[in-house]
Amino acid sequence: MRLYNTLTRQQEPFEPLRDHTVRMYTCGLTVYARGHIGNFRTFVSVDVLRRALKYIGGWQMRHVMNFTDVDDKTIAGAEREGVGLREYTDRYIAAFREDAARLGIEPVEETPRATDPANLDAMATMIRQLEANGHTYTSDGSVYFKIASLPDYGKLARLDHDGMQAGARVDTDEYNKENARDFVLWKATKPGEPTWDCGVGPGRPGWHIECSAMALRLLGEAPIDIHTGGIDLVFPHHENEIAQSEGATGKPFSRFWIHTEHLLVDGQKMSKSLGNVYTLSDITERGFRVSALRYLLLSAHHRKQLNFTWTGMQQAEEALRRLIDCLDRLDTVTSNESHPEMVRAATAARAAFDEALSDDLNTAAGLAAMFDLVRIVNTAIDSRQIGRPDLKTVHHAFEHFDKVLGVISLRRAEDAQPPIPEAEIQAAIEARQAARRARQFAEADRIRDDMAARGVIFEDGPQGTRWKRK
Repeated sequence: MRLYNTLTRQQEPFEPLRDHTVRMYTCGLTVYARGHIGNFRTFVSVDVLRRALKYIGGWQMRHVMNFTDVDDKTIAGAEREGVGLREYTDRYIAAFREDAARLGIEPVEETPRATDPANLDAMATMIRQLEANGHTYTSDGSVYFKIASLPDYGKLARLDHDGMQAGARVDTDEYNKENARDFVLWKATKPGEPTWDCGVGPGRPGWHIECSAMALRLLGEAPIDIHTGGIDLVFPHHENEIAQSEGATGKPFSRFWIHTEHLLVDGQKMSKSLGNVYTLSDITERGFRVSALRYLLLSAHHRKQLNFTWTGMQQAEEALRRLIDCLDRLDTVTSNESHPEMVRAATAARAAFDEALSDDLNTAAGLAAMFDLVRIVNTAIDSRQIGRPDLKTVHHAFEHFDKVLGVISLRRAEDAQPPIPEAEIQAAIEARQAARRARQFAEADRIRDDMAARGVIFEDGPQGTRWKRK
């Protein structure tokens, strides 16, 4: 498997450093609001990376994805609503878990919160290590990282050292690349803010120290194998994570840095002022299913910008419908004759899929390989060139695709959940049948059309009427 490493700006062969286990850290959500589709582009991409490492690479996973539950935004949000920080962030952590499950994102091994006592202690320990190594200073009760003390500071973002403002401090958690300067590790207590005293003075952690400490506490000795996140985190967050971790341990922090590009909406950056910041609820309220969003988020390479449009969502729905219809058609195969060319086609499609995903997680090429097999299968069914002996290999190919992409099982799970209570659907089927027996065809059509408007399609067959989601 080859992965593009932001640190070196090139693709490199990847395998875990030890124990046949990939030790991976993902910067999770800052829980001051519900996650939007831009956030989930990154999390779905990371989920596919995780699955590819497991099901194509064959490695075990030790994966940590944190919740940032104390920073400028979470504190301001809790204060604005007049509730405690824990109560405020709990609701958004619960919302994230719900949305991630709806998107078919696999649960990871660890989901720490920054304010967990063990993590706060790890942050304080790292700060003391940095102090012992000459990388810090204190001012007005806050502890700062001295970027001039680390000669290779800026290597991830490729910062211009001449433009750095060593000695100039910044207290905010987020800032522009033009403002590379000494950053805060531990913020002195301010009136009304939550505070802890873990041995470096009363206060609370800066955003950057949280991830460094949690990664090494839960993944073990540096270097870890992979660190992931959105492209917007390269600077300052990931740059500062490197500085802290390497300043404290004297070892490289992460061997690979993998970043997902921005999601645009109708060609523009997402912005509350433009009204184009969409959540999963916004997607479903438009009549789309979450599986179509997952498909759309996988349709472009993770290192290329992806433009979200409602037309694109419709195309994703149609692609998934074509995929599921093909799989359903396999159930109609009755011939007992085997066709070796069908087995060869399925085997070749699986090999092409694995090659694509092993080439820096090329999901677009992987989807192309899967739909090549869809076309071949449909043609074979039409021409009766597929038999029951071939089905095991064909099914295994699609099962393998889905272990990595996660769209088929997600759509199947949605199909199993009717958009309205099943008792209502059954009552409508019976009422329609009664209307047809009474030759009240207009009423039968009205019932059918009403159910279609509510997301349920009736299909009449020799065994009677069955329903499926629209």
